[in-house]
Amino acid sequence: MIRLALPSGVWAGIDPLGATLAALVLPDRAGRLADVLLSPATRGGGPYMGVTVGRYANRIAGAAFALDGATHRLSANDGPNCLHGGAEGFDARAWQVAASDPRGVTLRLSSPDGDQGFPGRLTAEAAYAMSEDAAGVRLALILTATTDRATPVSLTNHAYLNLSGGDETIEDHRLGVAARRYLPVTPAAIPLPEAPAPVAGTPFDRRTPARLGERLAAPHPQIAAMGGIDHCLALDGHGLRAAATLAHPRSGRRMVLWTDAPGMQVYTGNGLSGVALRGGGVAQRWGAVCLEPGAWPDAPNRADFPSAILRPGAVYRHRMIWVFPRPA
Repeated sequence: MIRLALPSGVWAGIDPLGATLAALVLPDRAGRLADVLLSPATRGGGPYMGVTVGRYANRIAGAAFALDGATHRLSANDGPNCLHGGAEGFDARAWQVAASDPRGVTLRLSSPDGDQGFPGRLTAEAAYAMSEDAAGVRLALILTATTDRATPVSLTNHAYLNLSGGDETIEDHRLGVAARRYLPVTPAAIPLPEAPAPVAGTPFDRRTPARLGERLAAPHPQIAAMGGIDHCLALDGHGLRAAATLAHPRSGRRMVLWTDAPGMQVYTGNGLSGVALRGGGVAQRWGAVCLEPGAWPDAPNRADFPSAILRPGAVYRHRMIWVFPRPA
């Protein structure tokens, strides 16, 4: 594990296997340090814990899409669908260290033409950088890619966040997301034909930060079908902007997530129960929340969704910045 450390004792651990954010140690309001990420008991274990997922984050229906007159058949690893790039996605690869210093590391991966069924040779980079000032801690991840043939691309990080730094669930966390619309899904988590839909009047309305537990218990068919939240919210605005906030009132830890992606998958750890964790613990249902900015799910099959196609000569670039203000 590559350790990015700050003078205050705050540090992040980066594992080249899966370009993984493997640890993030932050203080609470009393100055006590704790890791705010859930990590698996073994490297590469757990449900995508902390990894960089790709070539296409989220799901592609039927593990297939048509592009430029050709149909491409993908690795089906989520029933009949392709999830997070297929059975051997970028999360399972050993990325190469291209550059490193005490505050940052750049990792590189080459994905050949036909990898998991995706067209084109893709070169991807994940650049982590950590800094600190009087306002708080900042961890940036810049994901870039180039291709020699048109291909769908959506890269993101899949960190499981629990700001309590302990054994609590995320029910007492307060989550806010700047999104007026969300994507209702089938039981297989594929967006419905009428998606997106307004969040107003639903548990997916996070425009005012609210306690997660109240929404997870809401009598809503979409919540019931997923066992919690596992939905993409269509983010308001464009360009790099503050898209989500997360706070744990008891510890005082807070986070603002900035992104330039069009959507954010919110996953409340509905299937975490029983997952073995680093340190000997076992995860519980709703034990963490994942905030995964990226393209909308199944966009390669939906002409009405924002395009996720990268073409030769263009550069894919996705910025994620986690900002942790001083605990209040």
